[in-house]
Amino acid sequence: MTESPRHFTYEQALATFPQVFSWTEDAVRQIEALRNRVSSREESERRQEELEEVYHEIVRRWSTQVTALGCEVKGAWLVDWDSGGGYYCWRYPEPTLSHYHG
Repeated sequence: MTESPRHFTYEQALATFPQVFSWTEDAVRQIEALRNRVSSREESERRQEELEEVYHEIVRRWSTQVTALGCEVKGAWLVDWDSGGGYYCWRYPEPTLSHYHG
């Protein structure tokens, strides 16, 4: 049995936005720290598989958190809240939830 999608009023979406922003900011910082740990192009090439695995795990963990809240992940750091008739849309690092599309 498939669970039906969660629908959010704008107020409900705004209420969950700070948590989504925080999770996203944390994931972005983890990825930046991962990149900063690599000191050279040679090291990056040598550790490419390992670095990609860690990167994908950070994104997967973020995506799981966001979707568990009832939101839809549309891409890296791109989140939609389904209103039932359209979507409140946000992309990191926008400071607020201010876009809507049908």
